[in-house]
Amino acid sequence: NCVKMKRKENADAFATVNERPVDDISLEFFYKPHTITLLAFSIVCAMYFAFVRNESDIQENIWSGIICVIFFFLTVSVIAFPNGPFTRPHPAVWRMIFGLSVLYLLGLQFLMFQNYKTIMGIFYWLDPGLKNFHINMDKEYGVNCSDITLERIWSHVDVFALAHFLGWMFKAILIRHMGILWAISIMWEITEIAFAHLLPNFIECWWDALILDVMVCNGVGIWCGLKLCKMLEMREYRWISIRDISSTTGKIKRAVLQFTPQSWTAVRWLDPKSTYMRFLAVCQLVIFWQVTELNTFFLKHIFEMPPSHPVVIVRLILIGLFTAPSVRQYYIYITDTQCKRVGTQCWVYGGIMVTEAILCIKNGKELFERTQSTNIIVWLLIQLFVSVVFVYGYMLWHKYFQGECDIASPAKMAPPVPTKIRQRNRRQLREDASPYKDD
Repeated sequence: NCVKMKRKENADAFATVNERPVDDISLEFFYKPHTITLLAFSIVCAMYFAFVRNESDIQENIWSGIICVIFFFLTVSVIAFPNGPFTRPHPAVWRMIFGLSVLYLLGLQFLMFQNYKTIMGIFYWLDPGLKNFHINMDKEYGVNCSDITLERIWSHVDVFALAHFLGWMFKAILIRHMGILWAISIMWEITEIAFAHLLPNFIECWWDALILDVMVCNGVGIWCGLKLCKMLEMREYRWISIRDISSTTGKIKRAVLQFTPQSWTAVRWLDPKSTYMRFLAVCQLVIFWQVTELNTFFLKHIFEMPPSHPVVIVRLILIGLFTAPSVRQYYIYITDTQCKRVGTQCWVYGGIMVTEAILCIKNGKELFERTQSTNIIVWLLIQLFVSVVFVYGYMLWHKYFQGECDIASPAKMAPPVPTKIRQRNRRQLREDASPYKDD
């Protein structure tokens, strides 16, 4: 019996992070299965477009076939795939995101068995304009670094700087740990130095790397992201059904709030009593993050795409969507002793990260032949050292300066509210047409 109970607890812990159920369903129509209706609708749509469209253009035929395959695969994803740890705005959204990650992984696997010429032919078919774009290896970066003027510094503040800031804010919201975030931030600047002989655009002036990147974009992005997390963590989450709201404004507000988190849990990646395996898993997260970032730059360099190309932007958006549930599943896996398996989205993302790296190495042989082995070895050693120092140092900071009890325990629970007060609050909330409800 004890073994069965233990297995059930482990299964429940995995199910919570791999296919989290929806709590307090109010509009049952949107959460009931409509598999037959969906199948009929999909077949009718496919038949309609298959018979009425013009088939004279082979390019359009191929595009239509690809779109139809993606459509049916995402339809199957909604029916069969897990939604992961998130349920807002709807589990179907996260099932489709998981389906997109599987499709992306399968696409990478296909490209891995093609030669460079074939892959570039596919990209030229997608966008013939890429034939006229080539990476300028002779362009000089990081020149005249002693010429520091306000005008020159301001010229570096562009849309990419804004994207840099928003990216770090997004990372802070996902990871929610100052030590890990600063370890990733510092290590990325070291990574740029180590790989500058392969990627010339990694060469930057010291003030660009130290001030604009580390202090402004990274630092302010981390600070804003963690502040937002703190606000969401302290917020009181009470949801009521949209049916119980009488005013139109209240209904609209409740519908908009459906796209916000249902709850916000404080994370504890490490505490003073963490095992060495958990500590190594967090350090591993820092290194994996560096590999993911490197894949972005090597892919667009080897396959010669400008940073503003739609393929590059769409990939970044998809990677961001795949990373969100993956980080959560990885966190639960290394912190919850009852969770014995890593989540499926995290597993698929691991495959994506490794496959992208293999794709870069396989098709960038000429580039990697110029690799300075000393730089890479030193980079790996520094990666390990900085990861350990930052993560362990922040753990000691919590232990000696913030108190052990604040770390070892999860988010503190509010004291129970008496029944009469809860009933009075519920009546008041309904009268005010508030979009929240006491759980």
